Amino acid sequence: MADRHRRRARRGLLDRGPLPVLRPHRGPRDRGPGVSGLAAVLAGHEPPGVYLWRSALEPAAVREAVENADWVLGHVDGWVSDGTSAAFLADVGRALHFPEHYGQNFDALADCLRDIGAGRAGVVLLWDGWATLARHDERAFGIALDVLAERAGSDREVPFTVLLRGDGPAVPGLRTLD
Repeated sequence: MADRHRRRARRGLLDRGPLPVLRPHRGPRDRGPGVSGLAAVLAGHEPPGVYLWRSALEPAAVREAVENADWVLGHVDGWVSDGTSAAFLADVGRALHFPEHYGQNFDALADCLRDIGAGRAGVVLLWDGWATLARHDERAFGIALDVLAERAGSDREVPFTVLLRGDGPAVPGLRTLD
């Protein structure tokens, strides 16, 4: 698995084309009237996936909405990070409460993501300031997106969605969640 991520990342984020389609898209008409993007994900009207998200909600308000739906929220604040892959891997491990044996590398990230959220309706990873890693280490950012998208697209019992919040470089293939 890691070799595939490394091969894709070596080509460069902008050269690798759109991310794979994770599940068929159900458009806004399938959501019902007045349902926001996050609410649609939590209700199962939008598929799990990796999305750009433009919300100005405070993390505490996002946590409240997510937890009210019996989902778990992990929050990574990339704005306070040094923009390295090591910082991202450590931050996501803390945010999602990975076990102590988590190796803080991309293979370990993929392994730990398989086991998250047991007994809950789903897991949301809110990644504020994702552009710090995208700009500092494009290759690592590409690998991170691949690993996160792979877990989001898996047919596990516990859905997993990633919300990339904040401005950053264009990321081909990512949809915006309103």
